Amino acid sequence: MSTATAPSTSTWAPLRSKVYRALWIAQLVSNLGTWMQTVGAQWILVDEPNAAALVSFVQTALTLPVMLLAIPSGVIADLVDRRRLLLTAQSAMAVLAVVLAVFTASGHLTPSVLLILLFLLGCGQALTAPAWQALQPDLVSREQIPAAAALGSMNFNIGRALGPALAGVLVSLFGPTVVFALNALSFTGIVAVLAIWRRPARTQKLPSERPLAAVQAGTRFVRSAPSIRKVLYRSILFVLPGSAIWALLPVIARDRLGLNSSGYGVLLGALGVGAVVGALSLSRVRVLLTPTQRLALAAVLFGAACAGAALSHSVALVLILLVGAGLAWMLSMSTLNSTMQLLLPAWVRARGMSVYLLVFMAGQAIGSLIWGLVAGAFGPEAALLAAAALLAGCALSTLWLPIRHNAEQVDLTPTAFWPDPELVVEPDPTDGPVLVLRRYDVPEPKLEEFLAAMAKVGRSMQRTGAMEWRLYRDVGEVDRYIEAFVVRSWAEHMHQHQIRLTAQDQQFEQGVAEFATGEPQIHLVAVDAH
Repeated sequence: MSTATAPSTSTWAPLRSKVYRALWIAQLVSNLGTWMQTVGAQWILVDEPNAAALVSFVQTALTLPVMLLAIPSGVIADLVDRRRLLLTAQSAMAVLAVVLAVFTASGHLTPSVLLILLFLLGCGQALTAPAWQALQPDLVSREQIPAAAALGSMNFNIGRALGPALAGVLVSLFGPTVVFALNALSFTGIVAVLAIWRRPARTQKLPSERPLAAVQAGTRFVRSAPSIRKVLYRSILFVLPGSAIWALLPVIARDRLGLNSSGYGVLLGALGVGAVVGALSLSRVRVLLTPTQRLALAAVLFGAACAGAALSHSVALVLILLVGAGLAWMLSMSTLNSTMQLLLPAWVRARGMSVYLLVFMAGQAIGSLIWGLVAGAFGPEAALLAAAALLAGCALSTLWLPIRHNAEQVDLTPTAFWPDPELVVEPDPTDGPVLVLRRYDVPEPKLEEFLAAMAKVGRSMQRTGAMEWRLYRDVGEVDRYIEAFVVRSWAEHMHQHQIRLTAQDQQFEQGVAEFATGEPQIHLVAVDAH
């Protein structure tokens, strides 16, 4: 296995940016409110009949919207002003949080109403998540993206460490209404920072992508990027069994460990403390372990916490194991998140991150539902032991399914290196599909080398816009090969020319440059013959 490399920047480097720092602090306040809300909601349901299933549905209600909205949200975040999108969505979520507090205070909060409001708040989170992820590289340099991902995990987990503990105390003293009201107030910081910040205007000479075409371009990119698919596979292998802890910890706290709401908050706080400790030591861990080794360690630690929560009656032991689980969750989240961001070019970043969030959050939602049903049928202990076994398998699978270890070295700088098409007639942007032909002369001794290099070019073309790509041999010429790819429209092909190609794509094409005939590309635009 490859050796780890030292990080290029410290974990704290992104905080030197005033805008990033202000948003980070505002998000911390909001995360505190969100975790307080989650604890309040779960504790309301813990005394209901069939509490194990209902409590797990809280996590499902908050994360299930990602399954419905992640892909559309990624498209929206790539096509519209992300600042305005975030402002609108955060304001709407603040209003929903106020409604939740009012319903609770007035005594009209039934389990159904609670889950509906949580689902709507989850829709707001699903709408904003890709935009937040895509905004980070606009605030920090590429070298700081791993550090920014670690700080994002730290932010989330500080909220997880302090929010549940605060919520446990507040619920015990004042009831859940106060917790829900504080969550509504926590949105104001993000809204204020976004209202003050002015994102630099960007000129766009080409027409914007159409929504359906943008969805297809994003999914085609992910499908044609093996390194990104491996990150997605590793995400689902970890989060599906890992969601058992989040879904079942309230029931374990009450029934197995005999804790009240404050004690449950302390257990969740231990998870958050572990994540914060992990973020503080991440720079050292990155020196010692490769990304894949970090994911294996995370699966082992989280599996140990699942087994310990199922088998032990000792609060102290469970707390220790949960600290390790929190460190594991942070290691997994920061490694997967930063690797995805480093592998995504700017033009498709929000769409790519939306696919990652869909896999990660949907896995958590489906996992929470599954583990809640398993716990209802066989008991929470059996569910947690099954999750621990799956996490052990997740750790072992890193031996044959590693993720890329040098993602920070991938050069995704936009590079318009193709020559402009030689045109007699200028097509309309909506004309298409467009067939592009490129010709190569390849001597027989170099054919194997050429085919290996063209495989990379083919994936590059499919990532940047080709609906179809094939390599043909011209049987009418000696050693002549024709590359043919189809793009949906002339506008999308111009996006490919001017926006989507990167320095990495240029490097792939340089691998076959010696075989190119020097003749210009042939562009054929489909016409309606009917």
